[in-house]
Amino acid sequence: MNDATEQLHGVGLVVRGLRKSFNGQEVLHGIDFAVQPGEIFVIMGPSGSGKSVLLKHLIGLEPPDAGDILINAEPITTPEIAAKYRMALVFQSGALLNSLTVGENVGLYLTEHRLKPAAEIEKIVMQKLADVGLQDVMEKMPGELSGGMKKRAAIARALVIEPQLILYDEPTSELDPLSAVVIGDEILELNQRIGVTTVVVSHDRELAFGIADRIAVMSEGKILAIGTPDEVKKTLDPAVQDFLRADFRRKK
Repeated sequence: MNDATEQLHGVGLVVRGLRKSFNGQEVLHGIDFAVQPGEIFVIMGPSGSGKSVLLKHLIGLEPPDAGDILINAEPITTPEIAAKYRMALVFQSGALLNSLTVGENVGLYLTEHRLKPAAEIEKIVMQKLADVGLQDVMEKMPGELSGGMKKRAAIARALVIEPQLILYDEPTSELDPLSAVVIGDEILELNQRIGVTTVVVSHDRELAFGIADRIAVMSEGKILAIGTPDEVKKTLDPAVQDFLRADFRRKK
């Protein structure tokens, strides 16, 4: 950590027996995993594996048919329990409002809920943008930013609430390789500096193996493997190996 006075404040997350069906078709088949406070946990797998549905459950956008989601051993089944913990989601698209400046987007939650005076909100916004290397774009409009800058602005907006758990939905999608590396470095640096528990949903294998403490590989609504990057690489499950080794092959 950069500042010895800062304390780890990430929360523990446990998912137990999580099931979800849509129109009679089961999408999540009894998902089980645990994330330690301050850990970077990456959930990866091919499209259609259930990653996005799982993420919606973790942030409370979808209720499970069965199973439990616990934060610090408390089931988040009521608004009162969920409200005890600060959770933030960085959307795949960034989800910035085009009618607002970048600074207004980042401070929107504080402004709408009137949580702090305007001058203090401006100071917080400037700091969070500086934290992600965007200190000079506060007055710009989202349309003036590159894809990578939009993602970093979305991260700054999530940081405004001082999250204990931050979830990223495909943070490197639609980015060029250099911008993807910048986002991966940003996730790592924030985790190390403020100790936030980090869950990343992605199909980006390079990102997963570059930043994760542990990885869960999903396929068809099930978790096939969980472990450190080295452990996952060595798993014998053929579906896991197929996903990890998938590549273009030129036909002769």
